[in-house]
Amino acid sequence: MKKKSGTVVSPHQDESGLRYLPLVDLLVDTKTELLELALRSGLTVFTTMLEEDRKSICGPRYAHEPDRPASRAGTVRGEVVLGGRKVAIRRPRARTAEGEVALPTFQAMAKTDPLDRRVVEQMLVGVATRQYARSLEPLDATIESRGTSKSTVSRRFVARTQAQLETWQAKPLDDLAVAVLLLDGVHVGDHCLVMALGITDDGTKHALGLWEGSTENSTVCQSLLANLQSRGLRTDRSLLVILDGSKALRKAVREMFGDAALVQRCQIHKLRNVLDHLPEHQRPWVKAILQRAYRRDDVATAKRLLQDLARRLDGDHPSAAESVREGLDETLTIIGLGLSPSLRRSLSTTNAAESLISRTRHVKRNVKRWRTGQMVVRWAAAGVLEAVKGFRRLKGHKEMPKLVAALRARDQQLGLVKSAAEKVA
Repeated sequence: MKKKSGTVVSPHQDESGLRYLPLVDLLVDTKTELLELALRSGLTVFTTMLEEDRKSICGPRYAHEPDRPASRAGTVRGEVVLGGRKVAIRRPRARTAEGEVALPTFQAMAKTDPLDRRVVEQMLVGVATRQYARSLEPLDATIESRGTSKSTVSRRFVARTQAQLETWQAKPLDDLAVAVLLLDGVHVGDHCLVMALGITDDGTKHALGLWEGSTENSTVCQSLLANLQSRGLRTDRSLLVILDGSKALRKAVREMFGDAALVQRCQIHKLRNVLDHLPEHQRPWVKAILQRAYRRDDVATAKRLLQDLARRLDGDHPSAAESVREGLDETLTIIGLGLSPSLRRSLSTTNAAESLISRTRHVKRNVKRWRTGQMVVRWAAAGVLEAVKGFRRLKGHKEMPKLVAALRARDQQLGLVKSAAEKVA
């Protein structure tokens, strides 16, 4: 009789005589079944850990112990967080005369914090509430799970983002040595959000807060600044404040900080504003002059270039000329501080705040209808706190001591800081 052909897997044998089968031949070569195997194995390990907890509480099973601290009480249905959902298991129970004893491992795995974090992360990367269940790895059909419906995901997202917002809005700022404050606004639906970004003495960026209103008016801006002050932001010494040119922001800064605010108008916003008043064929040469002025190392030369440009535009384009003159000195503030070109570029615009705002636009792209202002604030705060994770220090941060020294020298000139003798007196 002929011998049947076939592939025979030879087990491996080590020096001790133990035999091992190749693991790859024991697993089915499909992703789904591999995941199911891993999940079943994980649940088996978890139930074993629960049984070990009960053993440590009740003592060994079937052992005769008169002074046994607790007794076994069978099992009961329980739920643990696993893979972005709640999974049903049979939980061992232990009881004393006073009542049921909690198992430490089950308490840790039953917490919903990991589930809430998973929901927020999925929503922020663009997963819609209806598609949340599809974004998770599949489960074995025999495993009962819940917590992935549209309404459940939405409730968890609202609760988690609301808690994040309240924690962020109450965070103290006393320990932050803020040297630069950037303020900018963004419109979301019928609402306007004003955001504040702080840069400390070492060039580290910090999202400080946001405030909501119907428009970017001085009252909304003033409310945001008052909130920052109540949380510990110093307003009694010089601070470089970078604005986009909004009159409401400028008024609020003047009322809150007074002379302590050293205002720098965003040069990019100013350039765009001037060019918007010109026809296409006139824009290249005007843009070149503006950029040349902003790259100068001394304020007098830069100011002369801008004034000459305004005179050239007076005849044919008076609106553009007026735009050049409006806030001219504040667009050149950064030049007079003697900073390196790298740090000057970073602090001459509101780009850092714009980058933060762009992140909020990204995370809310799936929202079709804004029901309330609170919803707008929650989503914006979630986007800001997500962007904070990727913050890097300001370009040119090694030159920040020069900026701080210039601000402290300005304090002395304006009498904002008392001398040591005056403090003792």
